[in-house]
Amino acid sequence: MKIIIVKLSALGDIVHAMVALQFVKQTRPDLIIDWLVEESFAGVLQGNPDINQVLTVNLKSLKQHKTHFFKELKKVRQYAKNNYDLVIDAQGLIKSAITSRLLSPNVAGFDKQSIREKPASWLYKTQISYPYDANTIDRNVTVISQPLAVKITEQQIINKAPFLFYSNELGALSSFFPVGKQNIIFVIGSTWPSRNYPKEKYLKVIQGLAANSLIIWGNTEEKLTADWIASQTDKATVLPKLNFDQLKAVLAHANLVIGNDTGPTHMAWGINTPSITLFGPTPVNRVYQTASNKVLKSSSIINHFKLDKNDFSIKEIKEDDIIMLAKTLL
Repeated sequence: MKIIIVKLSALGDIVHAMVALQFVKQTRPDLIIDWLVEESFAGVLQGNPDINQVLTVNLKSLKQHKTHFFKELKKVRQYAKNNYDLVIDAQGLIKSAITSRLLSPNVAGFDKQSIREKPASWLYKTQISYPYDANTIDRNVTVISQPLAVKITEQQIINKAPFLFYSNELGALSSFFPVGKQNIIFVIGSTWPSRNYPKEKYLKVIQGLAANSLIIWGNTEEKLTADWIASQTDKATVLPKLNFDQLKAVLAHANLVIGNDTGPTHMAWGINTPSITLFGPTPVNRVYQTASNKVLKSSSIINHFKLDKNDFSIKEIKEDDIIMLAKTLL
C-alpha cells in the first residue's frame, strides 16, 4: 500500500507528526510512505528511514508570486502519477486539502468539528474526529494512524526512539562543544515577538548556569539578539548559521536545550535531548512532558481557538525557575 502524508508546515508541527511514523511502520511494514512538505522544511524530514520520498512544494511563494500557481499545480499533478492508495492531510487547511485531493480522491483528514478551516473537511473521503484543543502531538498521531487502523498509545510516544536523523557528525562545529563541559543550546527566536523570552532574562539564565551556552538563530533580528547576549557574558557563544543537517547534529550533541515554543525546541524532543520549553501566549499541550522534557508557562489563560499575539506574559517566567529546572535536568 502506497500512502502520502501532507504536512506542509510549520517546523514544530512537522516534528509532532513525524513521531507517528516509527509506530505505523512497526505495525504496517508493508506501507510505502511519502511525505509532501514545503520545500523550506524538507531538511527536517531528510534521512528518516520510515519515509520513502520527501516531496516538496512552494505554496508559500504564491502569496507574493501568483504566477507560480501553474508551476506548483504541475508539480502536484506529477506527484499524483505515483498512484497513491491513500492521502492523509495532517495539516487541516484549505490549501492542504486541495493539494491532497489533487494527489488522489481517497483523502483522510479531520472532520469539521476538529479543524480550524472547516471547509477543508469537505474534501476528505475519510474524516477523523479529535478535539481541536487537544494535545497537538496526539492530534497529529491520530490523524495519521487511525485511517491505517494503527493504534498508538501515549506510553509508546513517551518511550519513542529518536526520529530526526543527520548525515554528518558535528564536523567543524565540534570546536563549539568543549570536552568535559555541559553544553546548553538556547533557542531565542520564534515567529511571534510575544512568544520570545526577553533577551535580558536569557542573559541572566546563562549567567546563572555553569555551562557552555550556545545560541542558535534563524534570521537577522535573531542574530542581533544573539550577538547582544554573547557580548554581555563570557559564558555564551553564537553559533554560525546552520542548515537542517547541522541543526539536528547540534541538538543531538547538546546536554540540554532551552527555548521558546518554536521549531528547534520541539526538535530537541524529537531527538530525545533534554529540554525546557517556555510558553507565554501558546498552550502547553503542544508538547509531551517527560522525565527529561519540561515546560514552564506564564499565568495567562489560553483560548485555543483564538491565540492572543499581544500576550507578552512569557516575561513573567522567573529566571531562577529556569535555572533550577535546568540544573535538575543536567
